[in-house]
Amino acid sequence: MSNIIEFNNVNFKYDKDIIIDSAHFAISENEFTGIIGPNGGGKTTLLKLLLGILQPSSGTISILGKSAKYARKDIGYMPQYLQYDKQFPATVLDIVLMGRLTNKLFTFYSNKDKEIAMNSLEQMEVAHLANTMFSELSGGQRQRILIARALASEPKILLLDEPTANIDPALEDKFYNLLKKLAGSMTIVSVSHDLRFVMNIVEKVICINRNVHIHSTEHFKNDFIDSVYNTQNYNIVQHGSCKAHDHCSHI
Repeated sequence: MSNIIEFNNVNFKYDKDIIIDSAHFAISENEFTGIIGPNGGGKTTLLKLLLGILQPSSGTISILGKSAKYARKDIGYMPQYLQYDKQFPATVLDIVLMGRLTNKLFTFYSNKDKEIAMNSLEQMEVAHLANTMFSELSGGQRQRILIARALASEPKILLLDEPTANIDPALEDKFYNLLKKLAGSMTIVSVSHDLRFVMNIVEKVICINRNVHIHSTEHFKNDFIDSVYNTQNYNIVQHGSCKAHDHCSHI
């Protein structure tokens, strides 16, 4: 498979503080990759670099053979939270149609736009909620809607920020299966603190704590989980210190 995302010795600084140091890795076409790391380790910065919102202090980023800024139209993004006015009368379909705005100058939606939006809802198995007010949904339902909005832009790359953050544990397996269906049809990169999600779905993991390393999910088994962030459960400690770098190869 060809590489669709390439970071070549990328550094990023806020003022004089080094946030990402010499990141050098590649993600292949239609690969499902997870990003993990402690708070402040650089996960959000990495996402912003992928989206072209931030530019590297040095080094280069190539996405689909272009700079991140010019590849943005081919990227669907699901934020962890959607900032919106809860009093604004937006239906689920209204929210998903916003994903079509990347392809137009005006807020007029064609029948094709609506068909694509509905197909995106069907992919996430929430088409029956199309006319429901977005403010009335549960956290897990909103996560699916936000992914559907990202899918409505017909992306080649899908970026997910904590997709399992608001999912009811009883519905996790069903949600995982929905994401597995998407995998293979597009490149997916997901930030997550949920190691169960990482182990069950993604093919490889980007571990970031200023330095960036790549792990195969084969490493993320029982005793290795405890060594990575000093935790006895399947959620990464928010302020942990990553010790996995001793076990992985620097790509």
